Amino acid sequence: MTVRFDAVGLVVSDMAASVTFYRRLGFAFPEGAEDQPHAEAGLPGGIRLLLDTEETVRSFHPAWRPPTGGGRHSLALLCDTPEEVDALYEELTGAGYHGELKPWDAVWGQRYAVVLDPDGNGVDLFAPLPAAGE
Repeated sequence: MTVRFDAVGLVVSDMAASVTFYRRLGFAFPEGAEDQPHAEAGLPGGIRLLLDTEETVRSFHPAWRPPTGGGRHSLALLCDTPEEVDALYEELTGAGYHGELKPWDAVWGQRYAVVLDPDGNGVDLFAPLPAAGE
């Protein structure tokens, strides 16, 4: 048996809002995905981002309920430059998305910020900081 990582799946309360958010980040959901109960966007390397509505999940797992409290996972998106982290954070928060952590220079050598998607999932934005003297 060969097991390989294939996809990340998120349960969403509003498919249209989630597809809109992730398209802003460059995820190529097909036209009409916002009206479907399940949507997929292919990612570099063959991995996929899967979105399923709460109703879809309840169709095969009737006892499922959305989690409460803080998130335990996030998607991490590599930006080309520290300036891109700042610009993307400003674009998303300017469009009304919740900025969880404003961009900052992390001690581990990255420009880092966190924005929440429409369901409160963390989306980390990061880029390597230039080495001293660059």
